[in-house]
Amino acid sequence: MIDVHIHAVPPNLPGTGSLAPLLRQPLEVIAAELRREMQTAGVTDALAMGAWNAGGDDPLGINRTLELVPFVPGLRPIGVADPTRTDDEHFRRVELVLASGAVVALKGYLGYLHFEPAHPNYRRYYELAAKYRVPVMFHTGDTYSPQAKLKYAHPLGIDEVAVDHPDCRFLMCHLGNPWTTDAAEVIYKNMNVWADLSGLMVGDDGAFASDEGREAASELAHTIRRAIRYSERPNRFVYGTDWPLAPMTAYREFIREAVPPEHHELVFEENARRLFRL
Repeated sequence: MIDVHIHAVPPNLPGTGSLAPLLRQPLEVIAAELRREMQTAGVTDALAMGAWNAGGDDPLGINRTLELVPFVPGLRPIGVADPTRTDDEHFRRVELVLASGAVVALKGYLGYLHFEPAHPNYRRYYELAAKYRVPVMFHTGDTYSPQAKLKYAHPLGIDEVAVDHPDCRFLMCHLGNPWTTDAAEVIYKNMNVWADLSGLMVGDDGAFASDEGREAASELAHTIRRAIRYSERPNRFVYGTDWPLAPMTAYREFIREAVPPEHHELVFEENARRLFRL
């Protein structure tokens, strides 16, 4: 099982704080908890988001994640595409990291950073992503910060760049929730667009097991099944949790109930293995 969307370090985004208290702990504590959760849930590979604005010597914000990699088998970094950086030296450093194979994807934080996907400042990231055959992931939908602007995070923005950059593969995180039907239409129309199912529910095990949690899971399961059916592309959906915002085992069971059984193998592993070339 492949979890394409976790946080092993604070994302350092405006208004988000550390996301979860665990991410403020020493690296050895984070590594131990992440290993335990992965083993319990049966996760073999976990793709971890980097940190925004990490400094000139860390152009994709992955250095702290790389410190965890030796202690968490299957952990792989995802670099942050920062549209506030436009200088040639930055992109020279970005290309060196991509050429080294250190990251499996780039991530853009739509909404948190007030740039639409079609903003010219993202263009060089798309060109490099196509050159080094890594997908570009984008936060889409509701945000975790009151400082974010939702108009930048609508999934329809991905349609524009999918058309203009056909050699680049794009992934909409969180299925664009609450605009899940719009996200499904973008997948239906564009052969170079995927979606992950991460972060649709957050909370601890108790929240997932509560009456409110079970009701929310049932409603979301209908939403997920409708999106897969509407898009007609079950091979474009991948599994993710948004850990530590959600426990891995409880989230696995939520998605297992939501996704039709005939698509489990695709969603939980095969689609991600192809998309990220694992």
